[in-house]
Amino acid sequence: MTVDTKPLGRTGVQVPEIGLGTWNYQGDPAVVHAALEQGSFLLDTAESYGTESQVGQAIADNRDAYFVATKVSASHFRRADLLKSADASLGKLGIDTIDLYQLHSPSATIPIAETMAAMDELVGAGKVRHVGVSNFSVDEMQAAENALQSGSVVENQIKFSMWDHGFADTVIPYCEENGVTVLAYSSLEQGRFEAELKSKPKLAEVMARVCVETGKTPAQVIMNWVLRSPVVITIPQTNRAERVPENAGAAGWRLTDEQHSDLAAAAGNHGARYWWR
Repeated sequence: MTVDTKPLGRTGVQVPEIGLGTWNYQGDPAVVHAALEQGSFLLDTAESYGTESQVGQAIADNRDAYFVATKVSASHFRRADLLKSADASLGKLGIDTIDLYQLHSPSATIPIAETMAAMDELVGAGKVRHVGVSNFSVDEMQAAENALQSGSVVENQIKFSMWDHGFADTVIPYCEENGVTVLAYSSLEQGRFEAELKSKPKLAEVMARVCVETGKTPAQVIMNWVLRSPVVITIPQTNRAERVPENAGAAGWRLTDEQHSDLAAAAGNHGARYWWR
């Protein structure tokens, strides 16, 4: 199958609505290759994950087929540190240009103007194609956008799941209005969705009905739930190549309004438990 695509911000670039996250990636190139076969050619990593080298090895023979996103840690937002981090990531990934370079989280101590000026340098040098952020509020996104001179902030990567969407609910409307892509991480609650289903009989009942109605698995339904907005894509992580086709099967269709609302009501929105903010 080929996963449907959505625009990356207003760049004109198309990216798959189901990518591949590489937090905790164990380095099996078959996983990355299986993602490409399904059309999930967006790979997301970060310097803090320690997986950039493994991703680089997996794409070495076919780099141009992938859209590579990575992130710089907030402790490296000073100009010299950010430029050094970018070069290190390029070296580990074995590539000449990072397709999407993201600020991993806001910094409370380093001025965003200094950080984005360094991003401008990287874009000007051809080391970065597009600039994004991660875990940024609307106000933080606006400050980053205002400080960037070489284009727009095209993306914000945030925690977004059926169970945890309070922060996303504040960010997504702004992104929809301003043409910013949202990369949803932990949409499956890092595998904890199965425990969530077991602990909530009403949710299990609704999920079983929706799975019958759609012909999809619970994981596919849960990921599709976050894809409702035209600006949202999701990046499930797996170390099993055989799971990649199932993940890809969350794309290319949509829950009905009733199914979406029934699931949300049964799941409840219990707030962030598995992320930094």
